[in-house]
Amino acid sequence: MSYRLTLPLACLLALAGCKREAEAPAPAAPAAPPVAAHSFSPAITAADFAEHVKTLASDEFEGRAPGTVGEDKTVEYLRTQFERMGYQPGAPDGSWFQTVPMQVSTADPATTLTLEVGGKTRTLAFGTDMVVGTRTGQPEVKLEGSEMVFVGYGVDAPEQKWNDYAGLDVKGKTVVILVNDPGFHAGDESLFEGRRMTYYGRWTYKFEEAARKGAAAALIVHDDAGASYGWDVVRNSWSGEQFDLRAADDPEPRLPIQGWITGEAARRLFADAGLDFEALRAAANKRGFKPVPLKAKASVTLKSTVAEKSSRNVIARLPGRERPDEAVVYMAHWDHLGKHEGEGDTIYNGAVDNATGVAGILEIAEAFATQEPRPKRTLLFVAVTLEESGLLGSKYYVAHPSVPMDKTVAVINLDAMPVYGKSRDMIVIGLGNSELEDILKEVAAKQGRTLRAETAVEAGYYFRSDHFNLAKAGVPALYAKGGEDLLEGGAEAGRKAAEDYTANRYHKPADEFDPNWKLDGVVQDLEALYAVGRQLADSDRWPNWYQGNPFRAAREASRKAATAP
Repeated sequence: MSYRLTLPLACLLALAGCKREAEAPAPAAPAAPPVAAHSFSPAITAADFAEHVKTLASDEFEGRAPGTVGEDKTVEYLRTQFERMGYQPGAPDGSWFQTVPMQVSTADPATTLTLEVGGKTRTLAFGTDMVVGTRTGQPEVKLEGSEMVFVGYGVDAPEQKWNDYAGLDVKGKTVVILVNDPGFHAGDESLFEGRRMTYYGRWTYKFEEAARKGAAAALIVHDDAGASYGWDVVRNSWSGEQFDLRAADDPEPRLPIQGWITGEAARRLFADAGLDFEALRAAANKRGFKPVPLKAKASVTLKSTVAEKSSRNVIARLPGRERPDEAVVYMAHWDHLGKHEGEGDTIYNGAVDNATGVAGILEIAEAFATQEPRPKRTLLFVAVTLEESGLLGSKYYVAHPSVPMDKTVAVINLDAMPVYGKSRDMIVIGLGNSELEDILKEVAAKQGRTLRAETAVEAGYYFRSDHFNLAKAGVPALYAKGGEDLLEGGAEAGRKAAEDYTANRYHKPADEFDPNWKLDGVVQDLEALYAVGRQLADSDRWPNWYQGNPFRAAREASRKAATAP
């Protein structure tokens, strides 16, 4: 079945400029399946998008796990496609691939955490009561008799006039922290953003802030609502191999010991200390909260097996014709969960997550490569690795960028694109963050669509995909995709489709390419995201974060440095 330009894209391209004819596709390299049988169009089409997804999510790619044959086939396929389009290698060293050194550690599942409090000694079991890990790369790390202190949500947010560490020296201590934001459990919209998770509610921030303060260890108290997932997710995520960047490649401070404890374990700890956990959690939701010593000591000997491996980001560059030193970045993660031992279907194909995002940036790249005149600014297409292991490929890219962060105009991220058909709306994950939304709003309006936020604002999805690392460096980031209010079936049909994917295919072998997908909607999404990047690439505009956003200060500092004499 052939697909042609939809009317909205035709209108957008009329404004943006025409494209030249696509180059003939080159034969694929031996490591990847042949692609010459499919003739790719210079336009964004459902047929081309489907071809990319079908290939990347095939069993032959073995679930695209980093450090496997599946990685070799994936990165070679991407190189072949970008080279066919006429792109240049975009890695800092002038190659197609940016090597990402990674540290792999596996905690001993027999590890126990001992708490001494109120004359009692409690032993917490790994996986059942707690999980812990280390980012030091050391095969053995010890915590002996570390004083424990409850620091509420563990937030130091100057713009919110909030500091849970005020007046507290935590050097050598173990901090106990609540998940999510102040105001979440109380439902108080006057504190931070109420139920909507901010940067400070993300568990990664809490560990980073505890490290900056000099703590020896940090334990986050789990609850289903605050985390937006059950304890089984925490247990499974912290068991087995844990990937990380080497300390030398990661500018952020690291804790010797970090982990989670169950809500029940926390209640026992507080009760043994003569404290009311629920009362203190309520107190932590109020301004002026002061840290509370728990009169308890924590001890653990954490043994881990440690190894060093590497993976690769794939980076393609289209130099700008007027300002090649300034770049607009499109990003998507190529990695997934690989294959597991067992019976039945053991390959985690990752069709939606995230072959759709990678196919999306390939389609947008094709559109830019074949337009005339070419953009004034440089376009970078960055397919990153190790997203499933904690956004590590994008973190490494930020530390070793092809174009400096102060010369990076914006990043547009594609992750798990919906395949349910056209919608009346477009979801902006983290709506209300940056001026990129102003551009998207105009583009979406031309398509007859409106913007809205994601449904589960408390889950913090904005902080769980690769654009977030660039956001922390100050680069305005847009993470948007098709909405749920479908033209066929309405909001109820869209909601049911999304829930069905989450329940039955997300991070499961069943996330496979389906020829019955309705791809007219994702084509419309890609047209919109292409148009946003086109406006940025052909202007001298430097979008910023909205006032009050925690990343605005970093952006303004970087722009000031970039424009200084």
